[in-house]
Amino acid sequence: MSTKIIILDFDGTLGDTTDVIIRTTQAAIKELGLPSRTDAECAAMIGLRLVEIPPVLFPEIKVDCDLYAQTYRRIFNILNTRGAVNLYPHVLETLKELKSRGLTLTIASSRSNASLNEYITNLDLASTITYVLGGNDVSHGKPHPEAVNMTLEKFGFKPEEAIVVGDTVFDIHMGRNAGTRTCGVSYGNGTRESLADATWIIDDFAELLGLI
Repeated sequence: MSTKIIILDFDGTLGDTTDVIIRTTQAAIKELGLPSRTDAECAAMIGLRLVEIPPVLFPEIKVDCDLYAQTYRRIFNILNTRGAVNLYPHVLETLKELKSRGLTLTIASSRSNASLNEYITNLDLASTITYVLGGNDVSHGKPHPEAVNMTLEKFGFKPEEAIVVGDTVFDIHMGRNAGTRTCGVSYGNGTRESLADATWIIDDFAELLGLI
């Protein structure tokens, strides 16, 4: 069956947000007096909703998840200056080509809807992205398939007509749990090993054109 919809992650897939996320996480950890973590450990949390991070990042202690999320958002808004985040190579032109081929392009991210839409505007993605689901739009975060199921239901597509694209194991398992094909991108926050369950793994976003 032909592909009709591509459901995209944002952080580490479309937008290179890794640096600002790590700096924000480290600043939040310091402000809240939490145990120190390496940049790699902080980066491994990308893909989870903010309130889901503390139990994973700090399993040895009880952390106020709402306070962590509030602190993170406040610091992120300070560090997320215009130009701090850019698209990965070939993202915009590839999205435009996919759109011209008649595919529906959407985003399913753990980031808040408001933050996503700000990026979509600032990075000139509005003409290509049809629908956006943020972490605050679902009851269950990745790897739960809720975001994919909601997207497919909205457009009336079947799982086999969709590809979920992302850079972490959370994205790949979200797609698999929804019954879609999946494509991992190796240039983001995951590794080829962590993306091993994906239907495909690509090293450049433009390679997505060859899968359609």
